[in-house]
Amino acid sequence: MVLISGGKGNAWTNEMTIRRKMAGIFNKTQEHFPTLKDYNDYLEEVEDMTFNLIEGIDVEAIDAKIKRYEEENREQIFLSRAKRAEDLAAALRASRMNPVKADADDTAAGSSQGISGGAGIQGQYVPTAVVPGGTGQPRPTGMLPQPIGSRSDPLQGDDEETRRLRAERAARAGGWTVELSKRRAMEEAFSAIFI
Repeated sequence: MVLISGGKGNAWTNEMTIRRKMAGIFNKTQEHFPTLKDYNDYLEEVEDMTFNLIEGIDVEAIDAKIKRYEEENREQIFLSRAKRAEDLAAALRASRMNPVKADADDTAAGSSQGISGGAGIQGQYVPTAVVPGGTGQPRPTGMLPQPIGSRSDPLQGDDEETRRLRAERAARAGGWTVELSKRRAMEEAFSAIFI
């Protein structure tokens, strides 16, 4: 039923396979238990079985226990999987109802990087389809990154005074002043003379 860590292949891949299999079978939530202690005991038992399977400890006994659990809780497992599928389908429908509009500028500005623009709300994610053998990453929706320094920026000009003012403000924002920079440059220059 399950792979053990001593088998062929990547140990991480084997562990993830075991964890996915266990999560698909032991999928009860806190609502299934009368008390929080019962739920925590259930979670601890599942984690102990998972650890033992990963480490290859008493695999036959754990496989028998898993088969017995599957037979006893077949309906609950099926209902939990169906609810999860419905939730994913609802999320997919919701993402399709609010399609993201892509302009020619959006493609150049970052749509190819997974950033989508348009009608979505900034900070939300659209789920991706689950690929057999793995899961996809959700992709963000929302506004594209806005460039710094728009036309309304008072420091947008290219004359000498504007560049000096921009450099001075940048230095002050970092905790430096023009006088401090000049004094440090002079100290470094004169300290090198006497070496």
